[in-house]
Amino acid sequence: MGGLSVEREVSLRTGAAVQKALVERGFDAVGIDVGPDIDGRLRAEKIEIAFNALHGKFGEDGCIQGLLELQRSPYTGSDLLSSALAMNKAKAKEVFRLYNIPTPPYYTIRRDDIEQLSARARSRSLPVFVKPVAEGSSVGGRIAGTPEELEDAVRVALTFDNEVLVEKYIPGMEVSVGVLDGEAIGAVEIVPKLGAFYDYASKYTPGGSEYHIPPRLSETRREGVLRLAEQAHRALGCGGVTRVDFIVSDGGNEWVLELNTLPGMTETSLIPKLAAARSISFGDLCEGLLWGAALGGVVQFRRPARLGELIPSLDVAARVAE
Repeated sequence: MGGLSVEREVSLRTGAAVQKALVERGFDAVGIDVGPDIDGRLRAEKIEIAFNALHGKFGEDGCIQGLLELQRSPYTGSDLLSSALAMNKAKAKEVFRLYNIPTPPYYTIRRDDIEQLSARARSRSLPVFVKPVAEGSSVGGRIAGTPEELEDAVRVALTFDNEVLVEKYIPGMEVSVGVLDGEAIGAVEIVPKLGAFYDYASKYTPGGSEYHIPPRLSETRREGVLRLAEQAHRALGCGGVTRVDFIVSDGGNEWVLELNTLPGMTETSLIPKLAAARSISFGDLCEGLLWGAALGGVVQFRRPARLGELIPSLDVAARVAE
């Protein structure tokens, strides 16, 4: 937990919540704040399973996954390749398009293009949503409705990354879907209270957003986002729990914005809310993810039968482990 990304504080909160839940269930769980000495720290602790509670760069992008693979330590969540693909929003969108998963039109701007930024800003259609290619929690994200706002938004986003995603802005309902072991467990409609979109403050400030489970959509459209979320999860080859973010437009279309391979597990996070709506306690969710730890994409442990009975999708992974 913790780590070196801009999402460090959120990761510490996720890690503390998960550690508490696992200790309460009798596991010998130790919290490791990831830093430059992580290789030696992991060896010193002689861990059996790594529960990955990191968010953002170095923890969600394949870096820690590669280190754990080298140490032959099973870990929770998606593998190295899936993590790297999902973290790079432009590459993830390329995969979505390959699998005919609807995602808003986009282009990218690299730091090397900064001299041509002004001309490009005036030649592109607006409004757009601008965000760093490889950051999470909406860090550095802005809506731009004029060329001047686009220039400003790109320059801000480039302070977080060397490449920026500029995506057509599609107004509509913000919806997130939780996917657990390839099965959608539910969807939530998000109504931000602190800004025009579900930004960092809206995500992590208690009362910063209003949530509706299930979303206020027709049954057909709800089923549509659930199936698209499962397709996105499979297209990137993800494991464990993921969160797929959508815009459901007023015109009747569902658009996949991005997929998060290590969604937050704090008191305001969406995955625990969706799990609770399915009568899955936070402790059961954490323990289920722990038993799903894999190495090289192969599940290493057998989940207790009671978890398979509680969450049918987890039983699939248990049978694979057998």
